[in-house]
Amino acid sequence: MDIYQLKTFVTVAREGSITRASELLHLSQPAVSAHIKAIEDTLGLSLFERTPRGMSLTPEGQRLLARAQQTLVAHQALLEEATRIKGRLTGTLRLGAGSNSDDGATGRLLTTFSARCPEVEVVLRHGTSLDILQSIRNGSLDAGFYNEAGEPDAALSAVEVSRFGIHVVAPPRLVAASQPLDWSALADLPWIYPASSACCGRVAESLFMAHQIRPRRIISVDRESVTRTLIASGTGVGLLHTDTAKEARARGEVELLFEAPTPVRVLFAHLASRAHDPVLAMAASILREASPS
Repeated sequence: MDIYQLKTFVTVAREGSITRASELLHLSQPAVSAHIKAIEDTLGLSLFERTPRGMSLTPEGQRLLARAQQTLVAHQALLEEATRIKGRLTGTLRLGAGSNSDDGATGRLLTTFSARCPEVEVVLRHGTSLDILQSIRNGSLDAGFYNEAGEPDAALSAVEVSRFGIHVVAPPRLVAASQPLDWSALADLPWIYPASSACCGRVAESLFMAHQIRPRRIISVDRESVTRTLIASGTGVGLLHTDTAKEARARGEVELLFEAPTPVRVLFAHLASRAHDPVLAMAASILREASPS
């Protein structure tokens, strides 16, 4: 029984699925099944039951899961201590970047990190902020940049690298000018913004709650460029990042109706339990040096 088999056991237990575990571990499904069988043969115990809903831990598997997790943590700590003893950083940094996050911060980190840690391989993956967060939590990413409209998860260690505002915008002349803004009239129009799990979606939901409205129709779009195009074409009102909103206004595409009171923060985050990982500590240190105090 080796450390890779233990990692497979923990991943299958967490995901409840050999298919999802194989995707996260970048292994074939037969390889994942073989790892589980090898552990069960070595221990002489059945760790999982196959059910219509997936893989379910047996009572014996549940008792051994915590021990397996502790072993993986100890293994990671051993590797980190060996790295500190050698006095140089090696290994791989699996980094995620949200599709609408701060590209400048990502570029600064990669440039400086590559110069300081030439022996560390960096693998960059793009996705939505929700994708990045889920991947950090399940261990398929070491760290990542994402947009946070509220408070970060307490299980994460985060560094703020920038922030931006969100504007409610509309096509020119679609909304009658009024002060204060007639939110009930806006509720009669289609609203264009991402799902509620995205930063703009969370801002939209907080605005609806604050002004006690619920739009009759919502068009969910996960790309800001598409949102901008739909709003400019007269489809409805929606949310844009401040820089994008002001650029669109300068081109005569939209009118700015309202600025959300709380800005969205762009955060670099990793699991707080890995705070002593020297590679992650170096990355966070680089960003703290560059970020405004």
